[in-house]
Amino acid sequence: MTGGAGAGRDFRILILCAANVCRSPLAEGLLRAELGPGADVHVTSAGLRVRAGDRACTTMAAVAGVPVPDSTVRQVGPELLRRADLVLTMTRAQRAAAVNLAPACVRRTFTLREFAELAALAAGEPGPAEARSPGWRLDALAAAAPRFRARRAAGVHDDIDDAHGHGAMAYARTAGDVRRAVAGIAGLALDTPAVHRG
Repeated sequence: MTGGAGAGRDFRILILCAANVCRSPLAEGLLRAELGPGADVHVTSAGLRVRAGDRACTTMAAVAGVPVPDSTVRQVGPELLRRADLVLTMTRAQRAAAVNLAPACVRRTFTLREFAELAALAAGEPGPAEARSPGWRLDALAAAAPRFRARRAAGVHDDIDDAHGHGAMAYARTAGDVRRAVAGIAGLALDTPAVHRG
């Protein structure tokens, strides 16, 4: 283990989107809810281009039916990225921007959908399956995930569209995309057999 529970602290996940208004607060709220209050995982979110005074989108929270963090948006910077054990973005362009800000994070930075699929591939390895807690399992999965990149096709399907200001159907589609990816990651972290072993 290189971070998180392996270093005697909570495993730290940073979720990014463009403005920290819609997609990343939703993913943060959903992942916190899925993992539960006792998990050794600390989840936060931030944006790559935030506007001062903006807050999380209440429309998205209502559509998704989950509380989102009630706080002003936060701008990501190199130090925030360096402190994270796992960085999850909504698009490939955001992943590239995050790596550009903190190149050392390249091996632990993924799109949300990409990591959900890579973690499912890595879950067959003994390490993640035998880990003692959600933080330990996520640490093991994050370390193993880059080795599986060649086993899946990357592309536009890795991106989750920004629904902010685009109407009810867009909000519902984005909420569903985020929820499915988060459920897959949380299921692996909690070692829920039905999620990744059928």
